[in-house]
Amino acid sequence: MFERFHSQFRLLPSVQEAASPWHDARLANVAGYEDLMVSYAGASFENGLYRLHSSATGPAVQPGVDTAFPEYARRLVVFAFDWLGRQFALDLGRVESGEALVMMLEPGTGEALETPADFVAFHDQELIDYRDAALASDSFASWAAANPEAVPLDVSRCVGYQVPLFLGGRDSVDNLEVTDFDVYWTMTGQLRVETRNIPTGTRIQSVIIGPEQMP
Repeated sequence: MFERFHSQFRLLPSVQEAASPWHDARLANVAGYEDLMVSYAGASFENGLYRLHSSATGPAVQPGVDTAFPEYARRLVVFAFDWLGRQFALDLGRVESGEALVMMLEPGTGEALETPADFVAFHDQELIDYRDAALASDSFASWAAANPEAVPLDVSRCVGYQVPLFLGGRDSVDNLEVTDFDVYWTMTGQLRVETRNIPTGTRIQSVIIGPEQMP
C-alpha cells in the first residue's frame, strides 16, 4: 500500500518534525488512513507541493471549509492540501465499495471537483498518473524556479490568487502571491458565499472585508 506514492513523492525538506494524526471520528475506518498518517501526518512533500494534515491543521481548517462550501457541510472531512491552498477531503456523500471518495476544494475558483478515487487510490493512482491535473505540479515547478526564496513553502502559507478567478481574476502568474493560508481561506470563503448565487456576468463594483467580518 502506497508504494507508488512513496516512490514518486519525496519528503522535502528531508528533516521535518513529526506530528500527530488527526483522529476525527469520520476518518476512523478509512482504509489506509492510519497507515499513511502514522508516519507522515503534517508532512510536506516536494517542498510544499502536497501536504498532509495533522491534529493541529486538520481541525483548524475544517470550519473554514464548511463555511466556504455550505452545500457540502457535514459531508466533507479534509486530509490534505496543496501549494495553491486547495483542500482534499473525503466526501461522505459519495461512497463506493464502502469507501468515501475524494473531493478537491478550490478556493481560488470557488469550485468543488469530484474525483473517482478513495483515499488509497488517490495517493497510489490519481496523484501519480494525473499529478499535474491534481496538483498543478508543472505550474509549481515554474513558480518555484521564479521564487526560490519562498521554497520550501511553509505549512502556514500557500500561493493564492490576489483576485479570485470567480471574481474575474486572471489565471496568470502576476495574479499569484504567497499568502497566509488561514487568511486566504477566510477571505475567499466569505467571497464565495456572498457571490455564489449572483448571476453569471454580474459586475462587482467593490469588495470590502473588515475585521468585524473575520471569524
